[in-house]
Amino acid sequence: MTAGTLHVHGGEAKGRRLVTPKGIGPTQGLVTEAILKSLDSAVQEARVLDLFAGSGALGIEALSRGAGQATFVESQDVGLDAIRRNLRTLGYEERSSVERLEVTRWLRTHPEEVSAASLVLMDPPYNDPVLDRALTLLDAGLGEGATVVVECATRQTLPRLPRLRPSRDRRYGDTRVTFLVVGAE
Repeated sequence: MTAGTLHVHGGEAKGRRLVTPKGIGPTQGLVTEAILKSLDSAVQEARVLDLFAGSGALGIEALSRGAGQATFVESQDVGLDAIRRNLRTLGYEERSSVERLEVTRWLRTHPEEVSAASLVLMDPPYNDPVLDRALTLLDAGLGEGATVVVECATRQTLPRLPRLRPSRDRRYGDTRVTFLVVGAE
């Protein structure tokens, strides 16, 4: 099942190895570290949604750094198996849930979880229009002050949304990480 070596970069599980399934490209370590460092105190006690979760690395990083709870949404069985194994190995099962569903369908059918989330981490397939649909649903459902972090291709354009506003944008080679906040000016 393991396609490469991936480790937790910070917090209580720092240095612990994660299962990375073949066929699912994990967020690069440098990008993961930069995302979570940028969020700093926003991670503490956060209710996290890890959408397009893959191996669960982003949500697990958040749990390691003090997030209160994380929900992992992934549609591929190989990813779900990896997430469950990683959570079990690190002892994060009680603070997490794993959902097998396509992301936009999950967002439409779980409005309470969406509105309760304070931090959303997204690493969708690059240049896939599903990202625009997911962001539109998050824009309508998230509460004031919630933060969404999107990893996408550098040239990919994110939709303009009425409530979710860009607050930061960083580039790492051919990867762009955009931070959006509900209600940001």
